[in-house]
Amino acid sequence: MVQSDLGSLRTGKASAALVDDLAVMVYGGQQKLKIKELAGVSSPDHETLIIEPWDKSIIGEIRQGILSANIGMNPSINGQIIRISFPPMTTEDREKYTKLLATKLESGRVMIRQVRQEGMHDIKKAFEEKTLSEDEKFAEEKKLQEITDEFVEKINVMGEKKKEELLQI
Repeated sequence: MVQSDLGSLRTGKASAALVDDLAVMVYGGQQKLKIKELAGVSSPDHETLIIEPWDKSIIGEIRQGILSANIGMNPSINGQIIRISFPPMTTEDREKYTKLLATKLESGRVMIRQVRQEGMHDIKKAFEEKTLSEDEKFAEEKKLQEITDEFVEKINVMGEKKKEELLQI
């Protein structure tokens, strides 16, 4: 979840992940589908995304869905494709996205700690019900903490990579 959340965060480069999971209403409002289910998305350069719908009849609806998502993108229809151009990021943009990155990373860490807390509660409950010995309880708590540390470290590594991308000019 954190990984897809970070993927949707804009860096200095155009990336398909910015729009892949964006859901749009198509076929006259009959269906709500993700862009990756409706079109091929490519990035010919660092500043442009090309969305090529498989069904050309919904090109206008995809464009409208991107506009109505209010994510700061201005798609234009160019024949059979949708083109989204990204202006170069300013220093202010980079600072804003770095703060947003920190917020998303912390919410990921909080989710992991909540899962650990639930696990600790289950271990304590099993110990109180005498289904775990004291040694087993400590071993399970240690194992749970190691898993927690591993996932927090993965989030930290993903965050560092994303921050490097953000600060790259």
